[in-house]
Amino acid sequence: MSQTTSDQRPATTPTTRPDEIYVGRDFGRHDKVITPELVEHYCGAVDDRNAIYTGASPFGGPVAPGLVLHSEVYEYRTPPKGGVPSWYLPNLYGNLHARQEWELYRAVMVADAISTRSFIADRYVKRGRDYVVNEILYFDAEGAVAARGRTHQSFLRETDNSGIVVDEKREKEPERKQKFQVDISTALEEIPSLEKQISLDMCWKFSGPNKNYHNDKEAAQAWGFPDIVVQGMMSTCFLNEMLTDRYGAGWLAGGKMDVRLVNIVWQSDRLTCRGFVREIEPEGPRRRAHLDVWVEKEDGTKVTVGTASAVVD
Repeated sequence: MSQTTSDQRPATTPTTRPDEIYVGRDFGRHDKVITPELVEHYCGAVDDRNAIYTGASPFGGPVAPGLVLHSEVYEYRTPPKGGVPSWYLPNLYGNLHARQEWELYRAVMVADAISTRSFIADRYVKRGRDYVVNEILYFDAEGAVAARGRTHQSFLRETDNSGIVVDEKREKEPERKQKFQVDISTALEEIPSLEKQISLDMCWKFSGPNKNYHNDKEAAQAWGFPDIVVQGMMSTCFLNEMLTDRYGAGWLAGGKMDVRLVNIVWQSDRLTCRGFVREIEPEGPRRRAHLDVWVEKEDGTKVTVGTASAVVD
């Protein structure tokens, strides 16, 4: 599996407390190797068996999935390992992954050495929740930026940690379902969709090995949810698979995604990923396709909605 080291910088400035989660706070560096075992674990967790991950690819040999280190942001943890991420706010009850941004600048090959750096890029308040934005920069062995991810995590501002925070009924409210409809009337192209059946085994592979609210019902109920909450990164990995299938090298070395996680995925849901090209614009000597992308349940309930783009030539 991957190798990890850390060199966290001092957590305080002259005007901050040691425990404060402030904009600019640095959480150190991790060094990793993208081993075949790491890639195999990723492929098994999301059921993505693209041949370019183990054989020939547009870049030569086996190339790593674009989001192979999808949950690196959660690996910056409070000791001992297995604790909560160091950048989380104290009130864990009802916390949710709200938005995810990805930018893939260059392909990462299997066996490459990668280093990552984590820091707080933003904080804001919205609809009674406190949001922390953690940015991860991914560097290749030469120090060039290979990718960038921004994770928006939301926390309840109230401290009454009792009852259900979000249940299955909320997503079925007519006004909420209508709120996240996507207008496809002017689409230039519908790219091939992708279907995924969530299973408990996938939840353990994706969010294990420790028991938590992403793979255990009792843990989910303790944090204010009626059932297992599938980790939000999983739907972004499904979109990564769909976009890799359609654009190949143009996604792995040039892809961008900015999505909101608008409804919870429960561990028995069946999902469909969809994407529509809304425009193609020049980008220097190349062109870039801009898409609306989303993930929906069998009844049409949107769980992830946003935009993506990829280089087309």
